[in-house]
Amino acid sequence: MTHRSGFACFVGRPNAGKSTLTNALVGTKVAITSSKPQTTRHAIRGIVHREDAQLVVVDTPGLHRPRTLLGQRLNDLVYSTWSEVDVVGFCVPANEKIGPGDKFIATELRKIAKRTPVIGIVTKTDLASQQQIAEQLLALQEVLDFAELVPVSAVDGFQVRTLEDLLVARLPEGPQLYPDGDLTDEPEQTLVAELIREAALEGVRDELPHSIAVTVEEMLPHEGRDDLLDVHALLYVERPSQKGIILGHKGERLRKVGSEARRHIEALLGTKVYLDLHIKVAKDWQRDPKQLRRLGF
Repeated sequence: MTHRSGFACFVGRPNAGKSTLTNALVGTKVAITSSKPQTTRHAIRGIVHREDAQLVVVDTPGLHRPRTLLGQRLNDLVYSTWSEVDVVGFCVPANEKIGPGDKFIATELRKIAKRTPVIGIVTKTDLASQQQIAEQLLALQEVLDFAELVPVSAVDGFQVRTLEDLLVARLPEGPQLYPDGDLTDEPEQTLVAELIREAALEGVRDELPHSIAVTVEEMLPHEGRDDLLDVHALLYVERPSQKGIILGHKGERLRKVGSEARRHIEALLGTKVYLDLHIKVAKDWQRDPKQLRRLGF
């Protein structure tokens, strides 16, 4: 039996369902998902293990026209990822018209489509009628010459395995790249920071999606107990007024963020967690190269 192994990545404008799809393929939550666009900042990889293959899914930030240095760096990350993978999946939601953002990405993809196969993926089919899905597939054909076109729904599992087979078929033959059981090669601290950031984004009004960064300062076993992990993390915002939004009335909101994040972190690490969260104001960090570096961008 031949064994294939290699890398795939999903691209699409923000909120096209890329992270949810990664999680559905891997079977667990490795990429953070949020109803806010622009939540993915790192090329988090999810690993799909099969008897006959190992598919490593690289999750890129949504491509957009950058307005800040952070935006520019995120876009650079997308391009460097595209040039290194074996197959690209271009995600377009079934229930939204193909817009200028999608066409912008398609134009960029044409540059690599000659040497890297691009699969057109119509996502979120659970939110659309048969008619809409059919029309979207036809519309997508006009945009780019795809190696394959496939409609999927990460939510109800429709054709997720079919997509997996299509991606695997385009990987080179090769040995396993990661040990069995590994689901992602991101350091645990990065994942923990992302889970905290996701919890902080939930329910925050629209002005904050980009203004939150999280660093995990330390993770260590609780003194005298080996069944408890202490996690100390900092939530960065750009302005004092944003600090108030996240704190909420009498710190109510921050407590909620903490307990929500703690639940996910405990599930990820398989251990009880004491989470210590503090908010810091880092003025205009998205435009400051020094601060961007410090926060890991």
